[in-house]
Amino acid sequence: MSYIFLILSVLLGAILVFIIKPSTKIVRLLLAFSGAYLLSVTILHILPDVYTINSDDTLVGIFILAGIILQSVLESFSKGAEHGHIHIHTDSKQFPSLLFVSLCIHAFSEGLPIHHADSNLLWAIVVHKIPIAIVLTTFLLHTKYSKKTVFLFLFFFALMSPLGILLGDKILFFNSYATEITALIIGVFLHISTIILFETTENHKFNLQKFVAILLGILLTIFTL
Repeated sequence: MSYIFLILSVLLGAILVFIIKPSTKIVRLLLAFSGAYLLSVTILHILPDVYTINSDDTLVGIFILAGIILQSVLESFSKGAEHGHIHIHTDSKQFPSLLFVSLCIHAFSEGLPIHHADSNLLWAIVVHKIPIAIVLTTFLLHTKYSKKTVFLFLFFFALMSPLGILLGDKILFFNSYATEITALIIGVFLHISTIILFETTENHKFNLQKFVAILLGILLTIFTL
């Protein structure tokens, strides 16, 4: 079922673009909600579990920091698509290979710890993927590719997290270093979620709608403890 939910989350984001074409304001609110939910799940569920399993706190911390650095490197190629911002020209017919590959690596890495974590991590990634799929679909449509080609790329992207789950479960290396990999992904999530929460505010002004979206994301996590 995890595979299906992850694929459907990307499909849902794509369908929303084709059917209702959500505004930038709506996408930002979805990003704020998903960022708050992802951050809350990371802090309240995944982080305590990792420190409970591994007695070497320093090692866990090093891998978390490495995850933050890894995501910073990936974003230099993806142009910030993981948190809803693609700052490149979308009128070019050339396919953005680096952006797409970076997003696929990110999606694959998200799936690796799911098999070793509780269901809250799965739902956090599902919620996170919907607005990202909206942003990615909108971008791909602006590259003048046919809808069929866009769906093909999106389907390939949707398979990355399920592939991460499969390999994380079946390959001995990922099982042997499950704690370190989870710590690495915690760093990735901390980087993405905090940027989402801070970047979606324009001119650093208080935004009531964004605040409510963030609060809902946090409360949803607390109520599932």
